[in-house]
Amino acid sequence: MKDLIEYMARAIVEYPDEVVVTEEEEEDQIVYHLRVAESDMGRVIGKEGRIANAMRTLLKVAAIRKGTRAVLEIG
Repeated sequence: MKDLIEYMARAIVEYPDEVVVTEEEEEDQIVYHLRVAESDMGRVIGKEGRIANAMRTLLKVAAIRKGTRAVLEIG
């Protein structure tokens, strides 16, 4: 799932080399932290958060297919 987030983010941003995804396990879920260049933050979030919400939805679907829960934090 980490690869999925990286793939989506790198396709959107202007500086794909600065995309960093870290993974952290909590009680019953996996939290993914997405970091991009400051100038690319608006591209990743999108108008009214539409792109970020779409990325979160795709991540949740992938997590459900694997039988786990996942959360995406962008910052």
